[in-house]
Amino acid sequence: MESRFSGVLNDIEELSRLSNTQNNFHTERSKTLFEEIRASINNNDEEDRSFWRPVLPWGGVFTIKAGRKAISCIPLYVEVQLKNTCTIDGFLMILYVILRDNQGFHRELAVFLGKQFVEHFLYLMDSCDYTTVKMLWIWNRMSKRQYRSEIHQAAMEIDLFGNEHENFTENLENLMSTTQESLCTKCDCPGRFQNVKKTTINISPPHELPHKDPIQSAVDEFFSPKLLLCSELGCDGLREFSQRVFCHGHPPFVILNMQQWRSEDLSYVPYHLALCQHRYLLEGATLFNMEEHHYSAAFQIDGCWMHYDGLRSDNLILLHKPPELLLLSSLVYIRASDNETGIPSIQPASYLCTPSHPSKRSDVLSGVHLLLENECGENRRAAERAIGQRAVRPKLQRQYIMPLESNQLSEMGS
Repeated sequence: MESRFSGVLNDIEELSRLSNTQNNFHTERSKTLFEEIRASINNNDEEDRSFWRPVLPWGGVFTIKAGRKAISCIPLYVEVQLKNTCTIDGFLMILYVILRDNQGFHRELAVFLGKQFVEHFLYLMDSCDYTTVKMLWIWNRMSKRQYRSEIHQAAMEIDLFGNEHENFTENLENLMSTTQESLCTKCDCPGRFQNVKKTTINISPPHELPHKDPIQSAVDEFFSPKLLLCSELGCDGLREFSQRVFCHGHPPFVILNMQQWRSEDLSYVPYHLALCQHRYLLEGATLFNMEEHHYSAAFQIDGCWMHYDGLRSDNLILLHKPPELLLLSSLVYIRASDNETGIPSIQPASYLCTPSHPSKRSDVLSGVHLLLENECGENRRAAERAIGQRAVRPKLQRQYIMPLESNQLSEMGS
């Protein structure tokens, strides 16, 4: 049965042709989805906190017309049913906001993801063709080992249950790839010279309470030179590590994997982040519901925080209070433009501190919370006029977090 799908499911050009055919039924829109969301924020009142239409709903059904590339044309139509898409949905939403809010990033991301992918991704999002957006990511960016697929009569089911960093972050090619060289002091060391490359930024909490904020300290530790005992078998020398650097220059955005952090490791989240002598600004976060094994996302537009959850009917809401019972999975920072790298006047306001050791009773009664605090709209606009920069964004406050399971992704053997 699977052979009936193979000619279509492995051809991304066929996906483009089919999705374009489907989109002929969409009415031409004068605004992009991003512009509509931004307008809804600006026209928002206290009684209307949600975006008026669903955005990237959970799951999806993609219908394929069997064409000349299919081995069998019976049945004429087949379906691809998507399950547990939350492992990519939140990041796809944040990626869309980053691209639409930062036009200069298009060309940079096209180098890593492909120009056709970036253009098609934006077109499908603006056309509200959300299931095709997910299929585009699955077929273009993911390997088959990263998801399970089964054939049920005339339908294929793709299950993305697992870890969002494996399904999304690790599929960004070399966007965030870094390299670090090391040299052992022993001349007879079997692996004296080494060059270690990493494609993601997985930071660990500091062993001791640092003088500055923990996240900045952990990032500095990840990139800084160091001297450690050599781990090569039979070698008792010292290994000197060089400064870690980005392989392809400073990326337009970075994703920090925060799954190892516990509540006592973190007291606040910085709005500004120094990365290899360049400043990055907090853009969003992905969140995890431990009980439901479900991911969602928070991001900001024009200084206002939005919470996206594909399982809700109103799945994109303006945050006036913190979302509850959510753990922190990742932080997303975008590279500051040249005229944003020197704004020390708002640096002290970029952190919100709370006690480092929350009471156990508070954790039991309240669960695990991500606290997002919004700036007053009038104050934000006044600050924007005063400094002539983009709006002073709200701060991501104290979060009580727990480590996620290392790997819950099931391998598929077909």
